[in-house]
Amino acid sequence: MKGLELSEQFYKEYGEKMLKEQFPEVLNRIAVGLIGSGSECMGYDDDISKDHDFEPGFTIFIPSEIFMDSKTAFQLERAYAKLPREFMGVTRPLVGPVGGNRHGVVRLDEFLTEKLGNPYGELSVHDWLTVPEQSVLEVTNGKLFFDGSGTLTSIREGLSVIPEDVRRKKIAGYLLMMAQAGQYNYARLTKRGEEGAAQLAVFEFVKAALHVFYSLNGKCMPYYKWAFRGLRELPVFADTEENLKFLLTTGNDGNLALKKSNMIEEIAGYVIEELRKQNLTEANCGDLEKHAYSVNDSIRDNEIRYLNIFVAVT
Repeated sequence: MKGLELSEQFYKEYGEKMLKEQFPEVLNRIAVGLIGSGSECMGYDDDISKDHDFEPGFTIFIPSEIFMDSKTAFQLERAYAKLPREFMGVTRPLVGPVGGNRHGVVRLDEFLTEKLGNPYGELSVHDWLTVPEQSVLEVTNGKLFFDGSGTLTSIREGLSVIPEDVRRKKIAGYLLMMAQAGQYNYARLTKRGEEGAAQLAVFEFVKAALHVFYSLNGKCMPYYKWAFRGLRELPVFADTEENLKFLLTTGNDGNLALKKSNMIEEIAGYVIEELRKQNLTEANCGDLEKHAYSVNDSIRDNEIRYLNIFVAVT
């Protein structure tokens, strides 16, 4: 059973009853679910994931005014801690007096500040360009089992769509990284016999390509260890996985270097084709650098367009 399913079943079996019977007066102000960091929130957990942080637990998100009422907050924490220690053969670890690291009672404003740098879950244009995409995902992933006020649901919906000018800025920056690392520096480094540096160029190219793939699908890229797992689910570019793995896991001498250079150009061709499908570029060539500046030129907001092209590259 997946961790998210386990947690939801545990909530329905014990958490829902506990909250309704013991805390009916706060139901219209709290939200309950499993979101945040952890593979189970992405639905990517497996048997290996069960060696840490795998438990039938959930998070009760409460507004700051409840925490100001220390008695209610303390009672919520105690009630959560008293829920059954074992469920469906999985044991819950002991939690501290203010809940667990990922489960238990959590202030919503503190959670949002930790992830987004903002206690209200509101991102300015600057925030969208600088907050790591994985942090946005940690607010929008997983599932809410209950949301009495609708506040967290509204925040999650607002963060589910990347503003178009921001998306274009990200694409432009990472396209330029792909061009510099893959189309330009890789071949030069292999000619010099700098195989280690050439592989670093490959890493930069693949990392930038993954960011472009996610952005062209209108999605935020997850934490690096889940980037390939998420790639398989993308409507566009899922079939590039084997090529990317080949680039990352092979050497850079002789025929391999030539094969990898050709593969880089092949991937660039896929990207340019999709850029044209989405009407993001007016460039008419195979040079990703020119397409990067063309995408940047298409940004409507003058302030965003004139920012350094790498402003959203992390």
